[in-house]
Amino acid sequence: MTTNTTAATTDTLTPRPAAIEVHDVHKWFGGRPVLDGVNLTVPPGTVTVVLGRSGSGKSTLLRVINHLEKPEAGYVSVGGEPIGVRRHGGRLKELSERAILAQRGRIGFVFQNFNLFPHLTVLDNVAAAPVATGRLPRDEAEDLARELLERVGLGDRTGAYPRQLSGGQQQRVAIARALALRPGVILFDEPTSALDPELVGEVLSVIKELATGGTTLVIVTHEIGFAREVADEVVFLHDGRVVEQGPPELVLDRPAHPRTREFLSKVL
Repeated sequence: MTTNTTAATTDTLTPRPAAIEVHDVHKWFGGRPVLDGVNLTVPPGTVTVVLGRSGSGKSTLLRVINHLEKPEAGYVSVGGEPIGVRRHGGRLKELSERAILAQRGRIGFVFQNFNLFPHLTVLDNVAAAPVATGRLPRDEAEDLARELLERVGLGDRTGAYPRQLSGGQQQRVAIARALALRPGVILFDEPTSALDPELVGEVLSVIKELATGGTTLVIVTHEIGFAREVADEVVFLHDGRVVEQGPPELVLDRPAHPRTREFLSKVL
């Protein structure tokens, strides 16, 4: 018993690498810089909200974190492991697509427009990834899917198809699907932007519950009240650069950068 307690205590006290580290990332589209030397550290178990006007690079930053977009320079690490690349002779070499897919399995992603499979039931949408990646046999994946759908308030809709659900319900299914691979990090790309106003609250309430569970969340959103309530850190992007970063009571209530003040004056 003493040995186990000591081991547990030692493990608890052992410093963990940051959940996400963005190292001087640059990304161009058509010769135009979209991310211009972004550096960002997201400690494990925290909630980071990314704000900025349209075109500031917010969605691109999320897509670079899980290597859906390959940066022209710099790299991202999650849990201390570079994503999409490996170090080789002092340089970064692109991993195989199979290796990148395996890494993405540890990074959940919730898109603006749900991206559910229309021909699959709600249950099958959530169970598909654990089965396809070989992490769980079909029966265990379905049991997990039922548990997750219950968690997001859709335990009674397992046999429904996406077209039979409201937008808010579809987004909650998408969140359950992201949780099905038990990721340590979940990225949310404007999860309420495609929803009618009356449906926004039901999705935000699910995300709030996740925010208390220890999973690292990075959320791109325009919901300032939500950011104030759940964020440990707020990051403001302008023209592909982090121009302000800090706790919500500073960035949202006493912004230091003129671009942040201008943005908040238009959305508050």
